[in-house]
Amino acid sequence: MSERSGAAERDPGLQPERTRLAWRRTTLSSTVAAVLAVKTALHGGTSATGILACALVCALWLAFLLLAHRRIRALATAPAPTALRPRQAALAVLCAVATAVCAAALVV
Repeated sequence: MSERSGAAERDPGLQPERTRLAWRRTTLSSTVAAVLAVKTALHGGTSATGILACALVCALWLAFLLLAHRRIRALATAPAPTALRPRQAALAVLCAVATAVCAAALVV
């Protein structure tokens, strides 16, 4: 048996489950951050800037939620999970960084 065929038969064990749980935790954290950002943006009353910030945060949250849901579903249905595509990874990082920038802008 070659090393390559041994890797193809490798039992992933609980790694896919841990990865799914990590995506769920990250989604929950993103949800909390979005709710707090909306609360902060609308705390002093509604303004055009506050509504725009809320819309941006909600759009980023929805994009991350969609990406996470697709990844969780892919991990749950595939017997051997595939690697996260670079485009999906870049989108996840972009959503996280943009949410952080929005949060920092709202605090300052």
